[in-house]
Amino acid sequence: MDTILLPFRRYFEFSGRSRRQELGVFVLLNLAVSIVATGADIQLGLIGLGGEVGLLGGLWGLFIVIPGIALGVRRLHDVNASGWWYLLAILPLVNLGLLLFLLLKPGTDGPNRFGDDPKAGPI
Repeated sequence: MDTILLPFRRYFEFSGRSRRQELGVFVLLNLAVSIVATGADIQLGLIGLGGEVGLLGGLWGLFIVIPGIALGVRRLHDVNASGWWYLLAILPLVNLGLLLFLLLKPGTDGPNRFGDDPKAGPI
């Protein structure tokens, strides 16, 4: 349960490091809540089937923007890369592939310039 709530407890924290596990759980949680919110939007008649974003899905999206960016920056810190690399997400697909590579590669062992190894202590 701690791993699920950790990105939300560190909502505006752009310093430090985060593990791949934290990113994976965040992505899975986001996917599950988005599917449920979209289904609820359709059932409540808040959107049609044309691909628009409904009220509940839109609110969830707004809620997770900041923790998602903060988690991405902390994940880049874990691989000893600057958080500014996260700006690659707004560029074409080739750069998005590089960003995904950086986010999914194992973190550096031991402390680096961004902080202590998150695997060394409690999650």
